[in-house]
Amino acid sequence: MCTTSNPVASPLHEEVEVLANKIADLLLPKTRGYYEIWLDEEKIADKSQEEDPLYQDRYMPRKFKIGIAIPPVNDVDILTNDLGLIAIVEGGKIIGYNICVGGGMSTTHGNPDHYARLASPLAYVENDEAKVLKAVYEVLTIQRDYGNRSDRKLARLKYTVDRLGLAWWREELERRSGFAMEDPKPFHFTSRRDDYGWAQNHHGLWYFTMFVENGRVLDIPELKMKEALLKIAESGKAAFRFTSSQNLIVADIKPEDKAFVENILESYGLVAHTLRATKLRGNAMACVALNTCALALAEAQRYMPSLLTKVEGILEKHGLQDEELIMRMTGCPNGCARPYAAEIGFVGTAYGRYNLHYGGDRLGLRLNKIYKESLDEAQILAELDSAFAAFKAERTEGETFGDFSYRKYIAAAATA
Repeated sequence: MCTTSNPVASPLHEEVEVLANKIADLLLPKTRGYYEIWLDEEKIADKSQEEDPLYQDRYMPRKFKIGIAIPPVNDVDILTNDLGLIAIVEGGKIIGYNICVGGGMSTTHGNPDHYARLASPLAYVENDEAKVLKAVYEVLTIQRDYGNRSDRKLARLKYTVDRLGLAWWREELERRSGFAMEDPKPFHFTSRRDDYGWAQNHHGLWYFTMFVENGRVLDIPELKMKEALLKIAESGKAAFRFTSSQNLIVADIKPEDKAFVENILESYGLVAHTLRATKLRGNAMACVALNTCALALAEAQRYMPSLLTKVEGILEKHGLQDEELIMRMTGCPNGCARPYAAEIGFVGTAYGRYNLHYGGDRLGLRLNKIYKESLDEAQILAELDSAFAAFKAERTEGETFGDFSYRKYIAAAATA
């Protein structure tokens, strides 16, 4: 369950955080299985048989991710979730939510039946807490009852949506929920990046959004990030929030404590570190990959920083250093860093080799496609050099790299 990284950025964000907590409580399994104790294949402790009206005698066919977004910011990559709620705001108030179903990033190399998908807007539900919670609950019961349990790779909600169709889903969701729903309402996103630096909310509390490359909070000789954050934590003068883009917010700082926290951040170089992050690096993400993940085929988290340095040089060569690109990398096709929803995606195929994906949009509303397969670093850099040169020369006014690369490389190839 994820919502915007800073849930007290406005009264609307607070309202959404309350809803998110109620959804989490509603969907919490009621099982007493954790209280069963076995020793040498003999059950020595048990509890009375539980009843779970949601999950009954089984769990979901596979993982199930839920997100809530408040336009115009898509900081939770809402359409990559199995179930997404998009708040519809009018007159400064949330009037309802678009229910979106079927997102998921995992794929399998060489298997077209296992694919990435963005969630589809299914229906609109007015901002009635009982109705919203009921709709969310019944989306899960539909997946519980109709999700594929014979093939683990086809068990996510996205395959249930495609197998049964949106029209069937809408009808079944209304039937189970007990009320009619409207068609999804229009929504508009303008960004999905973290806003770095200091900000003050409507309660007067201060927040510092800090750049944490690929989510790694660690101490290295030139940057003692872990040490600095430990000092802040020990003071009790701030809380910490993690963002969906692998960064960290030093949060809930009272005005009288801001100077104390700011002094630590400044003295350890974390403010300068954040402000130095280029737009490319500040938007980039990578999964843990080698040597942490047993599924990894290639590096990602440890390799991405050095690749970005070389890509930054190419961007500067073409005068594109201020372009706000979304670039993501994973060490395997399972999609943990959401590479298929990036303008440029790298997906590991073997040690030192990656599929290069182009054509995702800036806001997370269109997936990218494979452009070239199993490239090494030299080939990646050559491809990017050529693509950036073409982008510089041929882009239309206001066109993003994702839209340009889709037009030039993906749509053109599909037409051909």
